[in-house]
Amino acid sequence: MIINPNERLIVSLDFDDINDALSLVDLLKEHVFFYKIGLQMYLKYGSKIISELKSRNVKIFLDLKLNDIPNTIYSSIKVLSYYSVDILNMHTLSGFKAMQEAKRAILEFTPQTKLVGVTVLTSLDDYELKRLGFSFNTIKEAEILSLLAKEAGLDGVISSAGEAFRIKELSEDNFITICPGIRRAEDSKDDQKRAFTPLSAIKSGADYIVVGRPITKAASPQEEVIKIIEEIRKGLEEKWKKKRYLLYFKT
Repeated sequence: MIINPNERLIVSLDFDDINDALSLVDLLKEHVFFYKIGLQMYLKYGSKIISELKSRNVKIFLDLKLNDIPNTIYSSIKVLSYYSVDILNMHTLSGFKAMQEAKRAILEFTPQTKLVGVTVLTSLDDYELKRLGFSFNTIKEAEILSLLAKEAGLDGVISSAGEAFRIKELSEDNFITICPGIRRAEDSKDDQKRAFTPLSAIKSGADYIVVGRPITKAASPQEEVIKIIEEIRKGLEEKWKKKRYLLYFKT
């Protein structure tokens, strides 16, 4: 169980230049312990950005959203195991067999890495899903894909905070929920169709929240991080109070 509010925040390093990314990590070293490397940074810098972060003793979420046939995903994870990152992800829409093969590769080559599945991207809404040919809305689709990921042996999923509560209800506490698309009330929503505040995300069941532009584009990233962590703390307090209340009346 993650108690420290700081440990719940993953900052997304979406930069064009590695020096900008590392400068931010150094600036936030007293507050942030977990960072996400996305496709943009990985394609440009590969192992270099991972090595630099490891030298700073922080946790790494390698966000490559693997999506391919089972054999290719297995082989890709075998290669990526060299980095020994803390979290790696793939698309659940790769299918059940692909998720099983991904988990098999994790267990064989990098068992300390948590493997999570992307359900429905937070840039999509019900209208976009319908245009893509899906019959269910975002909440139901995320539920279906989460249960499939759990059955395949994945350690958790990435979803909107709007689906986190239901996912937690359907799975066990150790099934991780990572929620991107997080914006404080006064922040721009950018391209996020299903954005939630840090407070509401944690109350809904998010184990981790991922925040990028509201921090990286802020006039003072430190101040923004402190405000986000304070919301996380309040969310945790309200969540535990509700849990104790329910336990009291059950007994």
